[in-house]
Amino acid sequence: QVQVVESGGGLVQPGGSLRLSCAASGTRARINTMGWYRQAPGKQRELVASITSAHSTNYADSVKGRFTISRDNAKNTVALQMNTLKPEDTAVYYCNVDFGFFGVFWGQGTQVTVSS
Repeated sequence: QVQVVESGGGLVQPGGSLRLSCAASGTRARINTMGWYRQAPGKQRELVASITSAHSTNYADSVKGRFTISRDNAKNTVALQMNTLKPEDTAVYYCNVDFGFFGVFWGQGTQVTVSS
């Protein structure tokens, strides 16, 4: 069965950096789009960044210039480099993997806390 596994979350001070990683496994289906979403308590889950199989990227306005999404098609992995982190970036971050017709799968979520 498909597994989506995230890593890299943690506690960081404002202005610091974290790198999140996500790996999809369990199928040979091709991945169309991979992305990162986040959800803070009491708030709606929102798209942070996404990247297509052709490496076209999309970012939320709040993270443009600070976050960078990348992927390795051969390894079915996606990463999110987060720089100049702010307290408002605090949330649970979820990896999203879109296989197209095969389905959409989510990781379990990883906590990112930005606090001094």
